[in-house]
Amino acid sequence: MDHSEYQGHGEHLPTTEAAVGALHAIAAEHGREIEVTHDIGADQTSRRSAAGFGVTTDPDGSLPHEAYAEFGGLPRVSVRLFPEDDALITVEGVAFHDVPRDDVPAFLHSVFGGLAHVRARRFPPAATLVVPLAGDRTYKEHLAAHLLTPWLSSRIR
Repeated sequence: MDHSEYQGHGEHLPTTEAAVGALHAIAAEHGREIEVTHDIGADQTSRRSAAGFGVTTDPDGSLPHEAYAEFGGLPRVSVRLFPEDDALITVEGVAFHDVPRDDVPAFLHSVFGGLAHVRARRFPPAATLVVPLAGDRTYKEHLAAHLLTPWLSSRIR
């Protein structure tokens, strides 16, 4: 696939393949390696475990398409794109569940562009990874202070 069709932030990504194209463009823009694997068919995708043996299509006849991408470098980032228009993004072991597929590019630009940060407090001890997006939207996930990696520690505010 030619990944040059991805134009930037805020674009609607109607399919898993369109989102994979966006991931390739983001990796190139930020000088990162990317490795992508694809699972196609109801018997292959992670949320279709109830599909019978040899059943590859959804009830509507379509082939569900799921993809998993790992980016090289730090921070360690992976993205699992689900057929249901959402994603699981993991940053340094911190999982952000149910991120809408259309938010994935902005989320990754925030992380790779240095906007993501850790908010920490001493008492009671707590830490939160904060990923800001345009329009005053943020994604936040709590993490155990003892699980702070060197990259996460370097982002404490």
